[in-house]
Amino acid sequence: MKGKLSGKKVLMFVDDLYEDLELWYPKLRLTEEGAEVVIAGKVKGKVYSGKHTYPCRAYASFEELHHNDFDALVIPGGFAPDKLRREENVLKLTKNIFTSGKLVAHICHAGWIPISAGIMKGFRCTSTPGIKDDLLNAGAIWVDEPVVVDRNMISSRRPDDLPEFCKAIVEYLSK
Repeated sequence: MKGKLSGKKVLMFVDDLYEDLELWYPKLRLTEEGAEVVIAGKVKGKVYSGKHTYPCRAYASFEELHHNDFDALVIPGGFAPDKLRREENVLKLTKNIFTSGKLVAHICHAGWIPISAGIMKGFRCTSTPGIKDDLLNAGAIWVDEPVVVDRNMISSRRPDDLPEFCKAIVEYLSK
């Protein structure tokens, strides 16, 4: 499919209790623009269940992926990020994608993963208010806005912000 993001490859993480809309809305929106979206979980082929029970299959496992194969990482929220940030390969992929200058986008509770990857210091961002203190303690500059773009990081607060979040991601990757 041709679109603004043809030829781009985007990684997304999944685990049980992911926020359904925060995974599916960006996945479908980026696919609509022509990007190849790879959803990765701890177990390749496993079907994970969202907070609202919507299923999502992992088409890759974390350990088989390399950061150089992706143009961006988009991390959905929910309670999955609290489990995912304990996975060494998730943190390594996140940090390596980010330090290579590629986009890392996170929404709602997904900021937990960049915090644990050690990449938040000095970055202006937003999130659900529930992890505001975590971001501040990691050295981030937290603001209450629908979407924040700071260098190669994009963040949003909640599902209601998904239109602005996805628009910012598409604009960033189509430059």
